[in-house]
Amino acid sequence: MLDIKWIRDNPAALDAALAKRNAPPQAESIIALDETRRSVIQKLQDMQARRNGASKEIGAAMAQKDLALAERLKAEVASLKDTMPLVEQEEREAIAALDDVLARLPNIPLDDVPTGKDEHDNVVTRMVGEKPRFNHPALEHFEIGEALGMMDFDRAAKLSGSRFTVLTGPLARLERALGQFMIDLHTSEHGYTEVSSPLMVRDEAMYGTGQLPKFAEDLFRTTDGRWLIPTAEVTLTNLVAQEILEHEKLPLRFTALTPSFRSEAGSAGRDTRGMLRQHQFWKCELVSITDADSAIAEHERMTACAEEVLKRLGLHFRTMTLCTGDMGFGARKTYDLEVWLPGQNTFREISSCSVCGDFQGRRMNARYRVKDEKAPRFVHTLNGSGTAVGRCLIAVLENNLNEDGSVTIPDVLVPYMGGLTKLERNA
Repeated sequence: MLDIKWIRDNPAALDAALAKRNAPPQAESIIALDETRRSVIQKLQDMQARRNGASKEIGAAMAQKDLALAERLKAEVASLKDTMPLVEQEEREAIAALDDVLARLPNIPLDDVPTGKDEHDNVVTRMVGEKPRFNHPALEHFEIGEALGMMDFDRAAKLSGSRFTVLTGPLARLERALGQFMIDLHTSEHGYTEVSSPLMVRDEAMYGTGQLPKFAEDLFRTTDGRWLIPTAEVTLTNLVAQEILEHEKLPLRFTALTPSFRSEAGSAGRDTRGMLRQHQFWKCELVSITDADSAIAEHERMTACAEEVLKRLGLHFRTMTLCTGDMGFGARKTYDLEVWLPGQNTFREISSCSVCGDFQGRRMNARYRVKDEKAPRFVHTLNGSGTAVGRCLIAVLENNLNEDGSVTIPDVLVPYMGGLTKLERNA
């Protein structure tokens, strides 16, 4: 959430930032809502002050035996008491109207983010590794998995409908191995603290990281009003909600390996085959809670941690700087890691690492205290995938396919596979 004071002081900057995001100007209408809010608050404060003043005057009038004046004052106080609930309702409505607009307002891009309309305007920051060279045709992951007899979409559809997958045998173990490898790497070498957190959260948690109210249709909701997490960013970031942290304890770095749940409401007809775009998938999430001065450096560090996963798996990938029109709602700057998929003959996103400034800190009311400063500051947050397990599995299958249909398991995963070095068709 953006600071209303900043918006009032910088209306042109807000509208310029929205224009970069291909959104219409809103500063004037937001300031008008804030003026209404301020006016109603002042009106209520004036009424409260007059009620209190008149109550004191009643006592003075009674002491002077001026009963007529006392009765007029009593009538005035009674009228104020009757009217004030209506003004209090006006106040609630004015505050809610402003808060709703602010809650739907995207974050301000950093100055070095390339301006653009969509993914076609993203910029390649670096390329890592090389494309594999095959003496056989490249295949897509679902062709490989089905040929191995370990990937079943028909049975998944029988159980749950479309956009689900059943993995069996060594392929199911390979998915588990990838997740374990990622979480071990980030905790043992990258300094993240592993967290096991709930998969269902309250409205406040979704609001804190920006999924609500704008993206409710992309989420799954339980019958008792909780939400299934679309990413562990929600729980990891909200660990510090409503707290005041000590500055010297920052940064806090958290990681979790969890299922994620997404309705994919806007993806009808996209990636319908295979397991690229699922309602349920595993992801290793990275979250940092830090201060304003170190957030940019932390963004580079987090991105490097995610890149290391792909490097150790021997995968060819590129790191993209997203343009203003393709960035997520809460991000100020985002790097996407896109892994090479030979079966599709293209790069596909496998991780997204974003720095959010104090955007989420304000929504969560999460702050940190700087020594010798009276007022605490809002924390700065970052989040990234380290990485998406399902998409990583896809990349491992397609990039390590052998001519006989077997798949070579990357060396770093062999210990997690009990020494198995290849996936071969079930007998």
